[in-house]
Amino acid sequence: MAETQASGTHDIQFRDDRGNEQQAKLLVRHAAMTACPPIGKQRNYQHQQLNIIFAEEINPQKDRSPIFWKLITNLPVANHADAVQKLNWYAQRWNIETFFKTLKTGCRIEKMRLTTASRISNCIALCCVVSWRISWLTMLRRQFPTASPAAVFTGTERALLDRSMTSTKQGMRRRDIDFYMTAVARLVGYLDRSNDDPPGTTFLWRGFTRLADLVEGFQAANPNASPTCG
Repeated sequence: MAETQASGTHDIQFRDDRGNEQQAKLLVRHAAMTACPPIGKQRNYQHQQLNIIFAEEINPQKDRSPIFWKLITNLPVANHADAVQKLNWYAQRWNIETFFKTLKTGCRIEKMRLTTASRISNCIALCCVVSWRISWLTMLRRQFPTASPAAVFTGTERALLDRSMTSTKQGMRRRDIDFYMTAVARLVGYLDRSNDDPPGTTFLWRGFTRLADLVEGFQAANPNASPTCG
């Protein structure tokens, strides 16, 4: 690959280990290769036509490790645009890992003990929606912290979360997505210190479970209140 001519460059944006926004320009190379099975198994297995993509950062900053991605795929990579497409797919891997972490650890889908395939499939479908929503809310807070909370929280939920943020400093904060998502995380022990990282999916799925209990308790204590959906 060191002898392969670069097909072009690709600009990316990311966060470093300290959560700071960073930009990088990657030099992209791609080439095709044939992967052969072991000599003793070539009768049983076919040769695989694979594409190799190298993306190496140009002029990396000295305060962090340079970005160097090495991808192997059996998908077609005929030109620079195809290589960039595969790099963009690869860049979504952390969001995918977060989704499955929420599905397995938060929803505990592997611990379900249902007896029929239809019940299992229905449960998986419901848990996928829940996991997607938690993952989406985590990304929404980080990308659009000043967005309107009405897109996510009902009036009852916002009122209950307002009561949970009782300190003077918290009370003076702007009532946006960032405020209410932080309030959800604080329900289950998130400290919200100035140097703390933003709450992740673990705090959020536990916090929304607690918030659902609070809403149910509020509605039970106020049966005449108009029901709301979250």
